[in-house]
Amino acid sequence: MRDQGKAAGHRFDPTILREYDIRGVVGETLSEADAHAIGGSFARVLIEAGGRRVAVGRDGRLSSPALEAALVEGLSGAGVDVLRIGLGPTPMLYYAAHTLPVDGGLMVTGSHNPANYNGFKLVLGKRPFFGADIGRLGKIAAAGDIPRGAGKVEERAVLDAYVARLLEGFSGAKPLTVAWDPGNGATAEVLKKLAERLPGRHLLINDTIDGRFPAHHPDPTEPENLVQLQQAVTSEGCDLGIAFDGDGDRIGVVDAKGRILWGDQFMVMLAGEIIAKQPGATIIADVKASQVLFDEIARMGGTPLMWRTGHSLIKSKMAELGAPLAGEMSGHIFYADGYYGYDDALYAAVRLLGILARGGESVAALRDRLPAVVNTPELRFPCAESRKFAVVEEVRQRLAEAKAEVSDIDGVRVRTADGWWLLRASNTQDVLVARAEAKDEAGLARLKTLLAEQLRASDITPPRF
Repeated sequence: MRDQGKAAGHRFDPTILREYDIRGVVGETLSEADAHAIGGSFARVLIEAGGRRVAVGRDGRLSSPALEAALVEGLSGAGVDVLRIGLGPTPMLYYAAHTLPVDGGLMVTGSHNPANYNGFKLVLGKRPFFGADIGRLGKIAAAGDIPRGAGKVEERAVLDAYVARLLEGFSGAKPLTVAWDPGNGATAEVLKKLAERLPGRHLLINDTIDGRFPAHHPDPTEPENLVQLQQAVTSEGCDLGIAFDGDGDRIGVVDAKGRILWGDQFMVMLAGEIIAKQPGATIIADVKASQVLFDEIARMGGTPLMWRTGHSLIKSKMAELGAPLAGEMSGHIFYADGYYGYDDALYAAVRLLGILARGGESVAALRDRLPAVVNTPELRFPCAESRKFAVVEEVRQRLAEAKAEVSDIDGVRVRTADGWWLLRASNTQDVLVARAEAKDEAGLARLKTLLAEQLRASDITPPRF
């Protein structure tokens, strides 16, 4: 019997309840009391949806065990049964949510953020829990609207089953030499077991889980974090190198020459495999992705779809359309072809290796044949929360009056004879995000000028390109 009496209200620091997850600085904006309140608040949502059991996992950060314990206490104290799956990557929690007899899942993870951060990613049923869902947790906690009960708590090991499921995605005979860098993150133990069972030669670096991240920051979208992997690939004569972020939902790739391929480059290879099996298949990529990717999907006979940035938004659109593959420039890769439709960097790696082991072109050859473009990295610059969306709307209106060729599904992405430029408001921080891509440096300079002019027209100082 659950006592529905109200508990004392709890207020979160307003910066931690984000669009796609909950994240903050441990000891400053995020505490064990917050974890307990998140557990109780999510329990209410779960019970109202007819659920009563969840899976809970944690990454390798030093603060994760204490936050996980508080989260479990909050869930069970609200009458929800908890299956604790232990230490591992976020996709392992997603796997548990899809395969265990549970009604949702919660992962304690700081993702790719620095070591002093931590947070939570949530799943209700088998769908992402984001946006207004996360906002509602804050309201429930503030009102003290938490049920009371005595849920059961048990341990449930899933790591070996998860590794076995990952291996189902591999087929191929050609032995490969692969360098791997989990960056001391939560994928390390899974990766060791995976590498033992994959054919070929596998070199692992930074493969001990260490929440201090002593080797480098756990984010493969930053070139400086791939230097060790590049050195390992070239010194050991590897076919490629693969890196993961702190919780294993983003992948980075390096070719045999030590060159970095971003998500919107190596996705061409992944898309080609899908389209060969499913001609006309819809392949989704985010608004920050290179035009080269969309053009290549169309050239191979697929249907490219540009969509909004954000892993929860991509997953939802993918499910809506029944798309077999989606991805973001940032390295989130989503497979529904033979898999569950969530972002799993380990599974994406296995599929990539399978393509190569079946005699597909090398990653270096792909890199060499893609049309040459020049582009900026993702540019992020401060803009007040109260202004960021307004600035993008002002720019959109001016572009509409000028009859520019614009996609406005997520900010504004403007095409010109030179290429394209993008301006969007971040959903998680008080910043604007920009990017530009052209066929040559002169064209890129012109695109940067157009972007800067629009920013100045809204009284925003342009970033240094």
